[in-house]
Amino acid sequence: MKNVHNKIHYLFMIELKEDSVIISSGSKNQYDLPFLWLRDNCQCDECRIVETQEKQFLLHSVPVNISPKSIEVKDETLLILWPDDHKSIIPLSKIEQSGTSRYVERKPWTDKFIPEKYDWSKFLDDTDFATEALKTFISFGVIILSNAPKEPNSLELLSKRLGPIHETLFERIHNVSVTGQVYNVAHTSKELPPHNDFASYRSQPSIQALHMLENECKGGNSIIVDGWEVVEDLRKENPKYFNILQEFNVPFRQFDESNETYAEAPLIRCSSDGSVESFRFSNQLMQMIDPAKKGLRNFYKAYHEVSAKVHHAKYRSTFRLNGGEVLIVASLRVLHAREAFIPNGKRHLQDAYFVYDNALNNSLI
Repeated sequence: MKNVHNKIHYLFMIELKEDSVIISSGSKNQYDLPFLWLRDNCQCDECRIVETQEKQFLLHSVPVNISPKSIEVKDETLLILWPDDHKSIIPLSKIEQSGTSRYVERKPWTDKFIPEKYDWSKFLDDTDFATEALKTFISFGVIILSNAPKEPNSLELLSKRLGPIHETLFERIHNVSVTGQVYNVAHTSKELPPHNDFASYRSQPSIQALHMLENECKGGNSIIVDGWEVVEDLRKENPKYFNILQEFNVPFRQFDESNETYAEAPLIRCSSDGSVESFRFSNQLMQMIDPAKKGLRNFYKAYHEVSAKVHHAKYRSTFRLNGGEVLIVASLRVLHAREAFIPNGKRHLQDAYFVYDNALNNSLI
């Protein structure tokens, strides 16, 4: 098996290497498949649970240096015979599908971007309609539901599409008005700068739904910011600052008379492939950083730069959220804000949190 050799079988070329096989053809992709991968992905009824298609083969049950007796392609299927005479079958179509994303592609906002609106009732009652709306949500990180009821606690109904409400230590459904309990700037008529909620949680809520019940006040336009575009531009223009914001832990705190939340975490978190997973930003919740902390000066230079971008018009969308409308944001991507308003009428907003994975998976239906 250690000698590399080629053979042609049904237009497929099989190249055996020391610990893998290369499968290729003139019109298809080339795959370098490790022998352990081949054994682990056998699709036979012995290696998988027939009723559920879950894998039951345990990789450690074979030697780490396992090597097949033979490999061939027949009828678009990879057939492998192992030293213990187990016969593995892997359809080539499954290999091809393994490299295809299950989710819609995330997209940047266009110039003068405004979130797309979807009817509340159709979103709840029509599965196909809801799936398309959720695909838009996954792509852009935001949608608006229009014609929503103006009754308090209607956000409970969104659990049909977004899964259970993600509760925090504060209210299950938060009431935001100038007449209620004041424990942050949102409960005043002041300008609310761009942020995502609960930066003071190590695991922040990943969807926020903001339901405007009444909005009779002058001013108070809603603002959203594409935080992922902000930090991707920062990565292109100043990778050093981007890396600092990935590595430097920042303290955040939010509290009221009965509860306190506190977390230290970096502003940017990336997945293993380097793509941005979350942007944590809340000027109002950020706490004093220990001045003796290593790297403080460089952090503040990077923070100054990203803060300037967050407040730049390039990344924001401004619109009025009317009574009977629900703004839904992927809150690890999209920051939300509000212009100052004059409290000369009724203005009552309720918000609640949901789990992004539930919306993501419901977009696959």
